[in-house]
Amino acid sequence: MIERIKAVQMGCGPIGRSIARLAASRSSIEIVGAVDPAFSGHDIGEIVDDRNLNGMKISDDARSTIEQTNPDIILHATGSSLEQVMPQLEQILDFGVDIVSTCEEMSYPFFHHPKLSRKLDDLAVRHDATVLANGVNPGFLMDVWPVFMTGVLQDVESVVCIRVQDAAHRRLPFRKKIGAGLSVGEFRQRVADGRIRHVGLPESVAMIAAGLGLHLDDVVETIEPVVADHEVSSKDLPVAAGQVAGVRQVANGLIGGAEIIRLEFNAYIGAEGPHDAVYIKGLPDLDVVIKGGVHGDLATASAVVNVVPRAISAPPGLKTMIDIPPVAAFR
Repeated sequence: MIERIKAVQMGCGPIGRSIARLAASRSSIEIVGAVDPAFSGHDIGEIVDDRNLNGMKISDDARSTIEQTNPDIILHATGSSLEQVMPQLEQILDFGVDIVSTCEEMSYPFFHHPKLSRKLDDLAVRHDATVLANGVNPGFLMDVWPVFMTGVLQDVESVVCIRVQDAAHRRLPFRKKIGAGLSVGEFRQRVADGRIRHVGLPESVAMIAAGLGLHLDDVVETIEPVVADHEVSSKDLPVAAGQVAGVRQVANGLIGGAEIIRLEFNAYIGAEGPHDAVYIKGLPDLDVVIKGGVHGDLATASAVVNVVPRAISAPPGLKTMIDIPPVAAFR
């Protein structure tokens, strides 16, 4: 294990900033550079709001940053689509640098992108590097967590995960991503255009199935609006009665027409009784509920930073969170 891990933050949006700030607070991680064309030339300490990083400029050139800093790992937070971020990953892997990414499709990329997955795995092995995606969802709450729970069961018949979030407490880009404030017609049009969708739910279904050794016949996904029946509000984004408050998205894993895995993602402004729950039917049945739920933004940064030592020590190749030992917080 490397005594002090040198990391470059790639992507300095809201989540990237949270990751960099948390990583910089760990005694075993040193932020040695940052890359984001949108903030090129800015002081990363000011962007991240961490005076310990003052004086370090954000670059728009990943290649030169990696050459100059020789990092052990890249903390990658630039997009949800594997096709979109693939050129960035290829560039990083040319240097044989490990990667931990927030890219949701990369959490279990074999489901939607088998060819790109093989290419990415081949590149990582060839350059002796590890590529891993993690986050709170996908990455933990609706895939790895329920898989680990089954370790104390003698038999598993079905897995149901339900997440209910009051989006009033999430960042503004998230609230917009779930369609808050739109009309029902606008919401449905954006769903059709692919602009409203919690990325990663089918990947989580596929990861659970892989973890349990199941071969699914199909994964079916639905996306519906949650319409406010009275005015609800959050900072910077009021929602009137009749407008969309957020999204209810469901992904079902089917075998022989039977629902074996069901994931329900509910995120809307004004949601009552927020919680994260896993219900496993088996021998014995197992029901686990986190009252209040897990704070998505805080947990995403934690998931990325906490997995860094595992990524550093993992064998080369494209890995998922069910391929590595359980992750724990560290200093």
